[in-house]
Amino acid sequence: MKYSLDERYMQVALDLARERKGYTHPNPTVGAVIVKDGQIIGKGKHEKAGMPHAEREAIKDAIQKGYSLQGATMYITLEPCCHYGKTPPCTNAIIDSGIKRVVVATLDPNPKVAGKGIKILQERGIETEVGVLEEEAKRLNEDFFIFITEKRPFVHLKVAQSIDGKIATATGSSKWITGEEARQLAHRLRNEATAVMVGVGTALKDNPSLTVRYIQTEKQPVRVLLDKQLKTPLNFNIFNKDAETVVFTSDKADKGKIKELESRGNIKVITLPLYQGRFSLEDILSNLYKLDIVHLLVEGGGDTITQFLKQSKFDKLSLFLAPKIIGVDGIPSIHNLGIKDINDTLNLQIEEIQKIGRDLLIQLYPYSGKVL
Repeated sequence: MKYSLDERYMQVALDLARERKGYTHPNPTVGAVIVKDGQIIGKGKHEKAGMPHAEREAIKDAIQKGYSLQGATMYITLEPCCHYGKTPPCTNAIIDSGIKRVVVATLDPNPKVAGKGIKILQERGIETEVGVLEEEAKRLNEDFFIFITEKRPFVHLKVAQSIDGKIATATGSSKWITGEEARQLAHRLRNEATAVMVGVGTALKDNPSLTVRYIQTEKQPVRVLLDKQLKTPLNFNIFNKDAETVVFTSDKADKGKIKELESRGNIKVITLPLYQGRFSLEDILSNLYKLDIVHLLVEGGGDTITQFLKQSKFDKLSLFLAPKIIGVDGIPSIHNLGIKDINDTLNLQIEEIQKIGRDLLIQLYPYSGKVL
């Protein structure tokens, strides 16, 4: 693909933003580049919430290198903020710097910004352009956009299975269906998430840690456990000190176990009502939203994945396919969806297929009727 000059510089800004994917929640990941006389004179990225935004970092970088910003162009992956939060408005910094042109990939969906940042710049005589590599920028911050507009976490399902749709043999043997390269990538998905969820069945069977281990990381995702009767033993890995844990349980749980978990400091127990013996996904997502969980990676097991699929409460599915056949007696990755007619099937659209070692990774989204 041949890029225009603006697209080339915006791609540099997107690459900078991508380096911090997963580290900036509840903020978006943002990159900025300053160009003058055909040369990049400053680069910046938002490192994490509470730290300076990408625009201010790029301005600081250029000034420290001794450049004048008068007449320069700034490329930003997301509309600059115009309100006071943990940091001052980036529009002020841009105006004060002498930058004369600002190119933005996409507007910020946050109602506090939502076009206001662009308007402020225009009113101060700064030339603006919006929409350069817009789709790429929206995809990069797809979780933040859902979090802001729908007031819930972005729900990302992850499934690793054989090519005939099984996650284990009839005896429960499952380690390892996919190869090392795929497992490493799966940990990268954990690293990009705010939280990782499993149901009680997976917790009891696998005793998972749900931490990032195969790659270097600066943080651990919050672990989320669905356990309505609190069957998970208190000495299991999901309750250790390696990360914070949120447990969703019900009034059927042992009150002594709840008290013990809450006394540990890194565990939050939330008691929810049951509806026909199940949690409401709306209740779960609402509570996670209040905890600033922007990106929820749901890793299993089959029943938990099935409930998100059945209720269409998901935004993305990462499907790892191993070139193995287990057979009809294996344990399926997806349980009964209650579908009787082919016209009622759950339709998805493929965005990308990637070969990972001997395995395949298929990235899918709910079918929207248009090609991504």
